[in-house]
Amino acid sequence: MAESTIVVCPHCNAANRLPVDRLGDGGTCGKCKSALFGAEPVELDAAGFEAQIGRSGVPVLVDFWAPWCGPCRSMAPAYAQAARQLEPAFRVAKLNTEDEQQIAARFGIRSIPTLALFKDGREIARQAGAMDTANILRWVRSHA
Repeated sequence: MAESTIVVCPHCNAANRLPVDRLGDGGTCGKCKSALFGAEPVELDAAGFEAQIGRSGVPVLVDFWAPWCGPCRSMAPAYAQAARQLEPAFRVAKLNTEDEQQIAARFGIRSIPTLALFKDGREIARQAGAMDTANILRWVRSHA
Protein backbone atom coordinates (compact mmCIF):
# COMPACT_ATOMS: atom_id res chain seq x y z
CA MET A 1 0.00 0.00 0.00
CA ALA A 2 1.35 3.43 -0.97
CA GLU A 3 2.21 5.92 1.75
CA SER A 4 -0.32 8.74 1.97
CA THR A 5 -0.46 12.22 3.46
CA ILE A 6 -3.10 14.82 4.26
CA VAL A 7 -3.49 17.84 1.98
CA VAL A 8 -5.82 20.57 3.24
CA CYS A 9 -7.95 22.20 0.56
CA PRO A 10 -7.09 25.90 0.18
CA HIS A 11 -10.72 26.67 -0.70
CA CYS A 12 -12.86 24.85 1.88
CA ASN A 13 -10.24 23.66 4.44
CA ALA A 14 -11.30 20.01 4.07
CA ALA A 15 -8.63 17.40 4.75
CA ASN A 16 -7.88 15.15 1.76
CA ARG A 17 -5.79 11.98 1.90
CA LEU A 18 -3.48 11.61 -1.11
CA PRO A 19 -0.79 9.04 -1.94
CA VAL A 20 2.61 10.72 -1.51
CA ASP A 21 3.79 9.45 -4.89
CA ARG A 22 0.75 11.15 -6.53
CA LEU A 23 1.23 14.64 -5.02
CA GLY A 24 2.73 15.81 -8.31
CA ASP A 25 -0.58 15.05 -10.01
CA GLY A 26 -2.20 17.81 -7.97
CA GLY A 27 -5.53 16.31 -7.11
CA THR A 28 -8.90 17.79 -6.36
CA CYS A 29 -10.74 18.25 -3.10
CA GLY A 30 -13.18 15.47 -2.30
CA LYS A 31 -15.57 17.99 -0.72
CA CYS A 32 -15.61 21.08 -2.97
CA LYS A 33 -13.96 19.57 -6.10
CA SER A 34 -11.46 22.49 -6.35
CA ALA A 35 -7.79 21.98 -7.22
CA LEU A 36 -5.66 21.25 -4.15
CA PHE A 37 -2.65 23.08 -5.58
CA GLY A 38 -2.64 26.18 -7.76
CA ALA A 39 1.09 26.95 -8.00
CA GLU A 40 0.51 30.27 -6.23
CA PRO A 41 0.44 31.35 -2.59
CA VAL A 42 -2.81 30.64 -0.77
CA GLU A 43 -4.32 33.61 1.09
CA LEU A 44 -5.16 32.45 4.62
CA ASP A 45 -7.70 33.74 7.09
CA ALA A 46 -7.75 32.53 10.72
CA ALA A 47 -9.70 29.35 9.96
CA GLY A 48 -7.53 28.54 6.94
CA PHE A 49 -4.36 29.12 8.95
CA GLU A 50 -5.48 26.77 11.71
CA ALA A 51 -6.54 24.10 9.20
CA GLN A 52 -3.35 24.30 7.13
CA ILE A 53 -0.98 24.35 10.10
CA GLY A 54 -2.89 21.87 12.24
CA ARG A 55 -3.86 19.22 9.71
CA SER A 56 -1.51 19.40 6.72
CA GLY A 57 0.76 16.47 6.08
CA VAL A 58 2.99 18.57 3.83
CA PRO A 59 5.15 21.35 5.29
CA VAL A 60 3.48 24.78 5.19
CA LEU A 61 5.45 27.92 4.35
CA VAL A 62 3.71 31.11 5.54
CA ASP A 63 4.57 34.67 4.55
CA PHE A 64 3.42 37.01 7.32
CA TRP A 65 2.89 40.31 5.48
CA ALA A 66 0.80 43.50 5.34
CA PRO A 67 -0.50 45.49 2.36
CA TRP A 68 1.16 48.75 3.51
CA CYS A 69 4.61 47.11 3.76
CA GLY A 70 6.93 48.06 0.88
CA PRO A 71 9.34 45.13 1.35
CA CYS A 72 6.35 42.76 1.51
CA ARG A 73 5.03 44.07 -1.80
CA SER A 74 8.46 43.90 -3.41
CA MET A 75 8.96 40.29 -2.27
CA ALA A 76 5.51 39.15 -3.47
CA PRO A 77 6.56 38.27 -7.07
CA ALA A 78 9.56 36.28 -5.80
CA TYR A 79 7.35 34.48 -3.29
CA ALA A 80 4.83 33.64 -6.03
CA GLN A 81 7.64 32.27 -8.20
CA ALA A 82 8.90 30.19 -5.27
CA ALA A 83 5.38 28.78 -4.83
CA ARG A 84 5.43 27.50 -8.41
CA GLN A 85 8.64 25.60 -7.63
CA LEU A 86 7.81 24.40 -4.11
CA GLU A 87 4.30 23.05 -4.62
CA PRO A 88 3.16 20.31 -4.15
CA ALA A 89 5.96 19.28 -1.77
CA PHE A 90 5.04 22.34 0.32
CA ARG A 91 1.88 24.36 0.87
CA VAL A 92 2.85 27.99 0.21
CA ALA A 93 0.61 30.54 1.94
CA LYS A 94 0.29 34.19 2.94
CA LEU A 95 -1.24 35.65 6.08
CA ASN A 96 -2.17 39.35 6.18
CA THR A 97 -1.07 40.47 9.66
CA GLU A 98 -3.42 43.48 9.52
CA ASP A 99 -6.44 41.23 9.09
CA GLU A 100 -5.22 38.49 11.44
CA GLN A 101 -3.54 40.43 14.24
CA GLN A 102 -4.23 37.75 16.86
CA ILE A 103 -2.32 35.11 14.91
CA ALA A 104 0.57 37.50 14.29
CA ALA A 105 0.68 38.28 18.03
CA ARG A 106 0.44 34.59 18.97
CA PHE A 107 3.52 33.86 16.87
CA GLY A 108 5.39 36.97 17.99
CA ILE A 109 5.69 38.47 14.51
CA ARG A 110 7.61 41.70 15.12
CA SER A 111 8.79 42.55 11.59
CA ILE A 112 7.42 41.85 8.17
CA PRO A 113 7.81 40.18 5.86
CA THR A 114 8.55 37.14 7.97
CA LEU A 115 8.60 33.62 6.55
CA ALA A 116 7.77 30.75 8.88
CA LEU A 117 7.97 27.08 8.01
CA PHE A 118 5.60 24.69 9.79
CA LYS A 119 5.70 20.91 9.86
CA ASP A 120 3.37 18.60 11.76
CA GLY A 121 1.70 21.59 13.40
CA ARG A 122 4.91 23.12 14.75
CA GLU A 123 7.04 26.01 13.59
CA ILE A 124 10.43 24.65 12.58
CA ALA A 125 12.11 27.73 11.09
CA ARG A 126 11.66 31.49 10.75
CA GLN A 127 13.30 34.20 8.65
CA ALA A 128 12.54 37.92 8.74
CA GLY A 129 13.19 40.25 5.81
CA ALA A 130 12.54 40.28 2.10
CA MET A 131 14.30 37.69 -0.06
CA ASP A 132 14.54 36.92 -3.75
CA THR A 133 13.28 33.64 -5.21
CA ALA A 134 16.62 31.82 -5.05
CA ASN A 135 17.11 32.69 -1.38
CA ILE A 136 13.54 31.71 -0.48
CA LEU A 137 14.04 28.33 -2.16
CA ARG A 138 17.44 27.81 -0.55
CA TRP A 139 16.14 28.74 2.92
CA VAL A 140 13.05 26.51 2.69
CA ARG A 141 14.92 23.50 1.37
CA SER A 142 17.65 23.85 4.00
CA HIS A 143 15.03 23.54 6.76
CA ALA A 144 12.72 20.93 5.26
